[in-house]
Amino acid sequence: VDPIAEAYDRGYPPRDALVEALHAMDYEKDDYDTPRVAGIVEADAGYVGIVRRDALLVREVGEPHLVATYEEDEPRPFEFAPGTAAAAAGAAYDLDYEHAVCAAGVHVGEGSVEYAVENGEDERTE
Repeated sequence: VDPIAEAYDRGYPPRDALVEALHAMDYEKDDYDTPRVAGIVEADAGYVGIVRRDALLVREVGEPHLVATYEEDEPRPFEFAPGTAAAAAGAAYDLDYEHAVCAAGVHVGEGSVEYAVENGEDERTE
């Protein structure tokens, strides 16, 4: 994520920061051609992206979206209403996927943005 944060910090708009960094990093050249996923959340908009072997997609989103690496091939609207970032990450991690590795959740509230990560360990990171 460093290239994304660096581009964003240099003043790139979120969409451009994601496109530039995901294009440069490309998908992982492993046995699974693992896509890379990323996002940027601002107070008034969010952006999600995925680069896979056959495409690079970046979208502005205004509602919850699911971005996954193996069993989904593009960001899609996703209906759930957790009230915190930790609850969002936990709900995403607990979805019925074959091999959950990590989930990140973001919650945008009145004047605040919070994030959390769930990776199956005992404690959730906020």
